[in-house]
Amino acid sequence: MDTERHGGELYLCATPIGNLGDITDRVKQVLKDADLIAAEDTRHSMQLLNHFQIKTPLTSYHEHNKYDKARELVQKLQEGKKIALISDAGTPILSDPGEVLVSMCIDAGIRVTSLPGPSAAVTALTLSGLPARRFAFEGFLPADKKERNEVLSSLQAEERTVILYEAPHRLKETLKRLSETMGCRRTAICRELTKIHEEVLRMTLAEAAEYYTSHEPRGEYVLVIEGRPKEELAREKAEEYADMSIAEHVALYEGLGSSRKEAMKKAAFDRGISRRDVYQALLKETDGGMEK
Repeated sequence: MDTERHGGELYLCATPIGNLGDITDRVKQVLKDADLIAAEDTRHSMQLLNHFQIKTPLTSYHEHNKYDKARELVQKLQEGKKIALISDAGTPILSDPGEVLVSMCIDAGIRVTSLPGPSAAVTALTLSGLPARRFAFEGFLPADKKERNEVLSSLQAEERTVILYEAPHRLKETLKRLSETMGCRRTAICRELTKIHEEVLRMTLAEAAEYYTSHEPRGEYVLVIEGRPKEELAREKAEEYADMSIAEHVALYEGLGSSRKEAMKKAAFDRGISRRDVYQALLKETDGGMEK
């Protein structure tokens, strides 16, 4: 493994998602000291820099130039330049093209460091009231309809809390599809985070889909959605194996090459019961067979 470092340094700088007071002193200092700042939208980022009287030169780095521009930036870094990367708002890399630049820097042996700060995904998760120990961040859904539907369908089985970003012009359709595929799960619809008019609507997906038939979406949204309830999974598993006895269920896995112990463990998991329950049921079914 090559751990040798060369040239300058890339700084991943988290910027405010709304309230400018959320920027850290460390980020401000790095933005001032850097030789160059790479930003998604230079006009948008210029407002931030002007507010804090930061005069560092800006260059555009976005989805449509992420490969060619990354190579240019890596060359500058190899020459010893210090470059700060910022997104339009929040933490770089999350749902933006910065991952390409970071990957190239790592391959080139250039030091990369991250300056933590605001993140719309984490902010929304903490406000949602939903379980936060385990979560799946999906970011923006694919624009391609087929890929979009595939992702939405895959989320149906996701047991962790799900975090999505969505644009206002697609929110209604997304909520409709989520309601169809994920049922009446709890959700938090977040917008204007950290701003004066911050809004968090907590309801079910079905209620949210209905709500936005009469309310026009405005601004970027973060959707935090309850994972698949274990009770729902247990019910489906119970229905799937309802016509099969426990002995037949165990025999099924044994026929596929599992040991008796492993087959009992798998059958217990499928049915949402303990291995002891499987063992007792096998004894009863065996005893019943002997009595006949």
